[in-house]
Amino acid sequence: MISATATNPKSVSTKNDYVLFDRGTKAFVYGYQTNAIQRMLDFDYICKRDSPSISAIINSNRAGIHKAFWGTKEIILPMFKTIAEAAKAHPEADVMVNFASHRSAFETTMEALERKTIRTVVVIAEGVPERQARILAATARKLGKTVIGPATVGGMTAGAFRIGNTAGTIENIIASKLYRPGSVGFVSKSGGMLNEAFNIISRNSNGVHEGVAIGGDRYPGSNMLDHIMRYEANPEIKMIACLGELGGTDEYRIIEALKAGKITKPLVAWVTGTCGPVLPSSVQFGHAGAKADSQKETAQAKNEAFKNAGAYVPNSFDNYGEMVKQVYEMLKSQGKVKDVVEPEVPRLPVDYSKALTSGLIRKPTTFICTISDDSGDELLYAGKKISDVLEQKVGIGGVVGLLWFKKQLPDYATRFIELVLQIVADHGPAVSAAHNSIVASCAGKDLISSLCSGLLTIGPRFGGAIDDAAREFKRAKETGLSPEQFVGEMKRKGINIPGIGHRIKSVKNPDVRVLLLIEYARKNFARTELLDYALEVERLTTAKKGNLILNVDGCIGILFLDLMSSCGAFTKAEIDEVVKLGYLNGLFALGRSIGLIGHILDQKRLGARLYRHPTEDIAYMLPKPEDIDCKR
Repeated sequence: MISATATNPKSVSTKNDYVLFDRGTKAFVYGYQTNAIQRMLDFDYICKRDSPSISAIINSNRAGIHKAFWGTKEIILPMFKTIAEAAKAHPEADVMVNFASHRSAFETTMEALERKTIRTVVVIAEGVPERQARILAATARKLGKTVIGPATVGGMTAGAFRIGNTAGTIENIIASKLYRPGSVGFVSKSGGMLNEAFNIISRNSNGVHEGVAIGGDRYPGSNMLDHIMRYEANPEIKMIACLGELGGTDEYRIIEALKAGKITKPLVAWVTGTCGPVLPSSVQFGHAGAKADSQKETAQAKNEAFKNAGAYVPNSFDNYGEMVKQVYEMLKSQGKVKDVVEPEVPRLPVDYSKALTSGLIRKPTTFICTISDDSGDELLYAGKKISDVLEQKVGIGGVVGLLWFKKQLPDYATRFIELVLQIVADHGPAVSAAHNSIVASCAGKDLISSLCSGLLTIGPRFGGAIDDAAREFKRAKETGLSPEQFVGEMKRKGINIPGIGHRIKSVKNPDVRVLLLIEYARKNFARTELLDYALEVERLTTAKKGNLILNVDGCIGILFLDLMSSCGAFTKAEIDEVVKLGYLNGLFALGRSIGLIGHILDQKRLGARLYRHPTEDIAYMLPKPEDIDCKR
């Protein structure tokens, strides 16, 4: 990634008074208009500019940087909160493209005009009050500066500089040959007609040199004659084209300049709105200024006046292109213009998101997700719409079934999952997970950190025996070991049987949680073969010691395998995978999180202080000094 100013050596702008923009023009974009910013940079790229036309972005909400594309490379554009900061840091920028809303366009434009380094301000906003627009125009004239707009799409110098979104898509720009300069200077009031005119001129001449839409408001910052006189002074421009509209008298300024001989280059002119006379009186054509209040302001009167003053006026807008071609061919026969040899236009890379949507590319994915999809109109859980999940009231057990097993489980199965989650939700503050969460909470850690502290204790000695119990009992039964053989095998290996044993509970003091799980399974499961096997094992172990009972972890793991094998929703391979991948410990982690969060919030509500373990509860057994003295 590189800085925008480091892409290539800076082009130095050497503007004359009649040139607003050239290949060295640098601009500020006021307002965080990311699409317009990228479009300006894309235009720079296909025009083969030495460096980007944007010096910086002015974003009143935050300063920093903006990352954008320069062809296939990424560049960084600086971002400032104020015009003053941007102008001080980048005195080379003499244009400000102002995307401020109509509420702040006046103040920001006035501030920009006061900066010595900024000489052109483009005001995109519509709805700027007329009084403010007149002040902007007067201020610009007083300071010898230019305001384009308000209510403009902007303008451009072909092959050099583009204002924001002017001329539309890159495809339209290429079709209109705006990536290199032609010989025609164009100006209009309408921004909508600007794109159409660019296309017409490109098909009937060697193309546009510069085009500007002054904006459709009654009092634009600069008028059409201002730009035509710049075109008259620019030796690169050989002919001029303009589109006016009914209403106002701006076109008569051009007509008077023609009559006075101030405009010597051929001028192709047309005033839109010739249908006005057949419509009801005082109809306004979109723009604030497009309303004829007198016969003189009608399109017919203006077109006739243009023709009488020596302009080239077509019979209708349909013939505008033919008139442009006629004048161009005349100039070509005089040797004043010549056709342009088209340069090679760099291919602009397609944005990844657009190309992906259009199906133009394929790219290996980083990872695969088979349980949910949020890329469409509605979130899917294992292919099931979230609205259907809620409407059908599948419950949290059903959601676990969809997201863990990618199956819509029977109702009794989802209720069993919910029963497990309720049973394992908490087991008091003394167990290791709750203890760790409480200690972390008392130390001032946030909820998530405290929760993680507790969850990290889950393992083979605490809460993690569900998978181990399921695995070992499943292996023993499937390999044909009798309960006696299984107990004997585990004893010879010196391994405690997972899921058997409890510190407090015993045959005489049974764990109610286990009893509830067994009762539910007996009532709802089609078969409980593994549970029956485990209870036979329990009968053998409790004969030796009363607390070697089937504990809650073991009961959950064993019953889940009975559920999977009897409900008809799982194949043997799927059951083997569930055991192998450690699904079932997830039930304990999910359920116990409820209780851990409760303990954490409980301590925070109580305002508990930092926990320190009492010294009297610690057996200090340090070595004697002589035992640690290293004798040489």
